[in-house]
Amino acid sequence: MSDLTPELLLQGYAVGIFPMAEHRDDPEIFWVDPEHRGILPLDGFHISRSLARVMRRSPFTVRINSDFDAVVAACADRAETWINAEITQLYTALHARSKAHSFEIWDGEELVGGVYGVTLGAAFFGESMFSRRSNASKMALAGLVDHLNRAGFQLFDTQFLTAHLASLGAIEISRRAYHTRLAQATSQHASFTSVEVLPLHEVVQRMTQTS
Repeated sequence: MSDLTPELLLQGYAVGIFPMAEHRDDPEIFWVDPEHRGILPLDGFHISRSLARVMRRSPFTVRINSDFDAVVAACADRAETWINAEITQLYTALHARSKAHSFEIWDGEELVGGVYGVTLGAAFFGESMFSRRSNASKMALAGLVDHLNRAGFQLFDTQFLTAHLASLGAIEISRRAYHTRLAQATSQHASFTSVEVLPLHEVVQRMTQTS
């Protein structure tokens, strides 16, 4: 799949498939179309009392798109990863086209957690996340869900359901149900950069008021 382009990548997302490699050193990329799809309902994020308490007191700050390349590199910096060199280049190209974005957690000037993903219409396709501090990835997801809500997104695709995501409110739906939601979301418009990021303590306040 050496002729895979950013444009073909977006076409894949539009029909419900996404690319992966077996590992970072494998040059081959294949399309994935799960029978059961993980999504994080934008009105169903579960913020525990302990996480809320940590976020209220956290010194961390939130940024978007301030170092997209570093977020992708951090997500790939693990023993096993599906992010190879070509995938890195493709998502960097999508970011340059404002079709891929990063939601970042910072401790001063140190990047300590984050998520990156692709946007198409009012759908956000979460690709990967990382954490270098306790709870940093949970904070990133909480902030991202609130950000997507305020920006008018309708679908947060997590691809697969993990125990970590399930503890935060993610669910699994059938391929058919996913395609229905995908068609609805991609027919609408939302802009990731249309709203400002909020401090973590404000995210907690908003989420606890509406939960």
